[in-house]
Amino acid sequence: MFSRLCYEVQVGHRTSMSATTVSEQTPPAPARRTRPPLSWRVRFAFLSLVWGFSFLFMKVGTEGFAPFQVTLGRLVFGTAVLAVAMAVKRERLPRGMRTWAHLAVAGFFLNALPFSLFAYSELTIPSTLAGICNATSPLWGMALSLVALSEDRPTRVRVAGLGLGFLGVLTVLGAWQGFHGLDARGTSMALLASLSYPVGWIYVRRTLAGSGASHLSLTGGQLLLATVQLAVVTPMFTELPRHWSVLPLLAIAALGALGTGLAMLVQYGLVAEVGPTTAQMVTYFVPIIAAAAGVAVLGEQLSWSTPVGAVVVLAGAALTQVRPRGGTRLAARGRVAGTADERPAPSGQPTRDGETAQAGQPTRDGETAQDGQPQEVARPKPAGRV
Repeated sequence: MFSRLCYEVQVGHRTSMSATTVSEQTPPAPARRTRPPLSWRVRFAFLSLVWGFSFLFMKVGTEGFAPFQVTLGRLVFGTAVLAVAMAVKRERLPRGMRTWAHLAVAGFFLNALPFSLFAYSELTIPSTLAGICNATSPLWGMALSLVALSEDRPTRVRVAGLGLGFLGVLTVLGAWQGFHGLDARGTSMALLASLSYPVGWIYVRRTLAGSGASHLSLTGGQLLLATVQLAVVTPMFTELPRHWSVLPLLAIAALGALGTGLAMLVQYGLVAEVGPTTAQMVTYFVPIIAAAAGVAVLGEQLSWSTPVGAVVVLAGAALTQVRPRGGTRLAARGRVAGTADERPAPSGQPTRDGETAQAGQPTRDGETAQDGQPQEVARPKPAGRV
């Protein structure tokens, strides 16, 4: 786009006399009316609502189906949405056995395992608590990155955010009361599900960063393999329900089609338009909406420690995402419009500055700055890199 504008300016400067003559003889063509795209704020709100209500959908789904069946249905509907999007855009699935092997591991840690753990956890804990546990993913991500990613240097602010976040977790769980009234098994499952996401993010960073396939292709392959994994496991531990309840089935369909498939597509466009920094702010609205939906729709009860602890968790998670000023200035100097691949990353792929990304966050090979401009990449791709 940048080179195109420069070209148009140069041509207009060189032919200004002839352009003026032509404009005097030929009447201007009527301007075409273009339909403005849906505001990014509307899509941001939609993404927050869909992901916030996902915990309610899981709770309703488990009332009629086993947790593994809920997860399998979620993945089937989500994969179907991405398959339609790939067909419309004429995208193909990735190639290469090595890429598919990495996608199988990514699909396990980013989809199959956390989706199943959350579904099982909501058998014994309220959806509000599951949504708040989900907000601890950035905290786990920072803690793991300090060990697994040598280039991710800790700062005092981020370490303080890590400590503050886990203090909020203890507040939510009511540690001073000896965790009275909480189901330890269900809560542990929800926290393990939140831990599974950054494990998958770090794995994707080490194995799939720099892949030549598109975001949509990699995400579609990842969900497809996660679906296959659940299709193999589910019959081993569950039986088909004798009665198919309509409401749980609709909840599973909404969970998969909206909360998984469509949500990934919406976030992909959101990151491309407003940048990852603004797009990832949706994470901080999800537990709020999950708690509101659980209380308003399902009639779940909240003690004072739950919302207070949730605020502390979100504050700590926000501090762990604070970037050093030096890294921001370096990224700004390297920003060149139109010189890099603007393809967002698959679900959970990290960025070059060491931050783990949500689904659709730009890759190290074609990062998008905060204003949506791609950054210049001075590092050549190694030959044969996956």
